[in-house]
Amino acid sequence: MGRYVVRRLLQMIPVFIGATLLIFLMVNVMGDPIAGLCGERQCDPATAAQLKREFGLDKPVWQQYLTYMGNVFTGDFGTAFNGQKVTELMSTAFPVTIRLTIVAILIEIVIGITLGVITGLRRGRPVDTSVLLATLVVISVPTFVTGLLLQLLLGVEWGWIKPSVSPDATFSELIVPGLVLASVSLAYVTRLTRTSIAENRRSDYVRTAVAKGLPRQRVIIRHLLRNSLIPVVTFIGTDIGALMGGAIVTERIFNIHGVGYQLYQGILRQNTQTVVGFVTVLVLVFLVANLLVDLLYAVLDPRIRYA
Repeated sequence: MGRYVVRRLLQMIPVFIGATLLIFLMVNVMGDPIAGLCGERQCDPATAAQLKREFGLDKPVWQQYLTYMGNVFTGDFGTAFNGQKVTELMSTAFPVTIRLTIVAILIEIVIGITLGVITGLRRGRPVDTSVLLATLVVISVPTFVTGLLLQLLLGVEWGWIKPSVSPDATFSELIVPGLVLASVSLAYVTRLTRTSIAENRRSDYVRTAVAKGLPRQRVIIRHLLRNSLIPVVTFIGTDIGALMGGAIVTERIFNIHGVGYQLYQGILRQNTQTVVGFVTVLVLVFLVANLLVDLLYAVLDPRIRYA
């Protein structure tokens, strides 16, 4: 196991470099950060040259990338165009988005897996058809429609929640935004669990456990569900980074100042340091989540061993 972890960590290095290089090139080559600084009016040549020297934009792109990566390994993600350190923006944005992601993941796990088990054990019955129809509707409706609809009904019409989340962004305030963020993933988790449960239900080890006279609850939880969770865990693991990076719409609707909000502001103002810095951390989140998922396979399925 130890050698496998070391090998995976070494494999993450070129993936991290390649992903950050691609992001850096897309942000710096396809846009003009100086134009974003000057607003609607075009910068005069002297001011533009001074700003480029100040932010190191007068150097070749490859040199800018090497300088950026060297600073990243020392914990310096650069300075935003408003003079604020990107790490300061991260310190306020990431805790909020992490709480929102935790709420969304818990909703996926609890509701999605529960519905998947129920429908997988009752395949073809009315409850199965109803849940499949409901998940299809959730997948078909865009997230911004779901968010605006829940905000209007629960926040404006019925007054059950605050339409906008406070700056503290407590867990209780993030339940509805977390449900909106997790809605599509929740539907996929339900369908994945249902399919996996229905397939493994006919396996030999399940029939053997039933023939031994084991209690139904133990057969479902210890034998059937445990082996059926592998594709679900794979999806949830890769979904962690996607939820954190894809929270732009949800955070904009509920006025949450998290990672999605900062990315939106960075893209809108063409603030390359903010965009590249935040996306760099999200790449690390993706890589670590995938590693943890691979290690969790061995816990769920004893037949899986890593040399």
